[in-house]
Formats: sequence, structure tokens, C-alpha cells
Amino acid sequence: MRLTRLLAAGATALATITALASPASAVKYGDLDGEGHPFVGLMVAQDDDGALWRCSGTLISPTLFLTAGHCTESPATHVEIWFDADVQSGIPENGYPDDGDVGGTPYTHPDYDPDAFYLHDLGVVVLDEPVVMDEYGVLPELDQLDALATRRGKKDLTFTAVGYGLQRAFPTAAEWKEVAERIRMVATPKLIQINTGFTGDGSLLLSNNAHTGGTCFGDSGGPNFIGDSLVIAGVTSFGLNSTCAGTGGVYRVDRADDLDWLYGEFGSHLP
Repeated sequence: MRLTRLLAAGATALATITALASPASAVKYGDLDGEGHPFVGLMVAQDDDGALWRCSGTLISPTLFLTAGHCTESPATHVEIWFDADVQSGIPENGYPDDGDVGGTPYTHPDYDPDAFYLHDLGVVVLDEPVVMDEYGVLPELDQLDALATRRGKKDLTFTAVGYGLQRAFPTAAEWKEVAERIRMVATPKLIQINTGFTGDGSLLLSNNAHTGGTCFGDSGGPNFIGDSLVIAGVTSFGLNSTCAGTGGVYRVDRADDLDWLYGEFGSHLP
């Protein structure tokens, strides 16, 4: 879920999802990530009037940043990205500084539809200059996640969700600032649904509770790694209620249309 004009917004999948879901935000009930995933950053989309919304995302090469489609959609024309584990400490009280660690140009999946964002909820930012790190997030193989659908004990499968979203359930107006700090957090949600009538073949539902943690507003676009690997199963995409409770929706990036777009359009930026 992203924060629209730096305020909360929401999102969800398929006909049922359309009625229930909204774009996602931040890691809820998680732990401080510190330098666990330094290639995961906080992005702020901008238009000519300034900041639009904030999301999370992952460097998958020195010049390509993977996020959600609803984080890069129009009217966004530019993106600024920060990679500090604690971005909050460097933010002025009245807003964001003009420049992040790097800027870039946003691009959205060619089949993305804002009225059904969850169907092709993928975007990238091509950076203005390289950001060199020791390692990066890794794209999955084609249809890699399908094997999880038939695996015994699949509900014991965990993912690693990382992002800069809300740290607790959707707060009251008075509590907002206390749970919306721009700090990189990590959680280990469990697999709830894959390849079902609800998720279709393009999404996952992961747990979102105080035991496993999960995602909330501000985490949109952030990675959900398979287990403790660097392989990105999908990007945080949608929530089913305004309190970020129960489950969180992830847009899979192992499908042919996603990988074809990424390698076809941005192959020169990929290893």
C-alpha cells in the first residue's frame, strides 16, 4: 500500500478483491532491519508539484529498482529513493528533503490498469546513476512459485517482507505519527493462499498478525523474499481491510508477462 500525497491510500485482487482491497503500506509488528537488506529503499514519487506518495522497493541491479505498479503510475514523473535503515532521522519536520540518495524515472507494467491494479501491479524505476552494493534482490525463475501450491506443509512456508510502512495497525489520527516513521522493518509472514480462486495465478496471500508480522500502508512495492533467500517472490500489493489485519496481498513477479517485460524492456540494466 502506498501513502497518497503522503497520506494513507488502499488496494486489493480479482472481482472480490476489487470490492475489498486497497494498495498496501508498511511492515507491521516487525523487527528493525538494520543493515539486513540495505538494497531495499524508500521511494517518494513526484510530479511537478512535489511529493505524491511513498512506497518501498528493491534494487535488483545498480540501476534498476523494483516496486509496485501503483507506486509508479501517473501522474508520477520522477522518483527519489533513500536507502538508509532510518530515513526518519534525516527528514525535516514539514516534509521530505528535495533529494534522496538517488533519483530516477518510473515505468509501469504496460498492462497495468489503475481500476484493477492488482492484476499487473508491477513497476520499476530506472536510476539516474548506479548505486553499487555488495548484493541485490534476485528475480525468480519463470513460474517458480507454482511448486509451493502442491508442497506439503505449505502453511509453514515463510517469506521475508521488508519495507518502510506503518509499524502497527491503521491508527487514529492522533496516533498516526507514532507508527508511521520511515524506518526499514522486516517480518516473516507465512503463506496462506496461492493459486486459489481468490488469488488467481498472479497473487499470494500471506499472514499479517502479531505473531508473524506482515505489511501495511507504506510497504507497497517492497519485496517479499522466498524464505531467507534474496529471491523476490513478489512485491507488496494490497490489503483487505483498513487495519492491515489478517492477511496481506503480494503481486507475484514469476509470471511470463512480468519477466518478459522486465528482461525485454530493461535487460540492459539486469545481470
